[in-house]
Amino acid sequence: MNNLRIEGTVSSPFIHADASLGRLEMGGDSYPENSFEMFGPLIDWLETYFREGGGPMHLELKLRYLNTSSVKVVMDIFDLLEEQHHGGRAVSVLWLYDTRNERVAELAEEFKEDCSFPFDIKPQQE
Repeated sequence: MNNLRIEGTVSSPFIHADASLGRLEMGGDSYPENSFEMFGPLIDWLETYFREGGGPMHLELKLRYLNTSSVKVVMDIFDLLEEQHHGGRAVSVLWLYDTRNERVAELAEEFKEDCSFPFDIKPQQE
């Protein structure tokens, strides 16, 4: 399976997905014109990874800002992870946040409440 690499822009996060490592990283700001279009390749990649029997999946987030439609897409990603977790696959999330932006930490906490898989929230080290 191919890896996925989408470079970030001013309004969209970088996305680096490595199938051999079972690792997905996203970081930056997320307020693209069309979040569903921008995140479509990532959702497709994750669905393929899980369908083709990929191993554990670790998601590391370094998101600084998310608009409403980006929040919805992240919820969809967490729903995919939750489904896999309930099916016995090891999944985990680490959300690193900037201590100067407590709103993102609060958002991460809200997401964590709805997830039963391992989900850590930590301040990002400079």
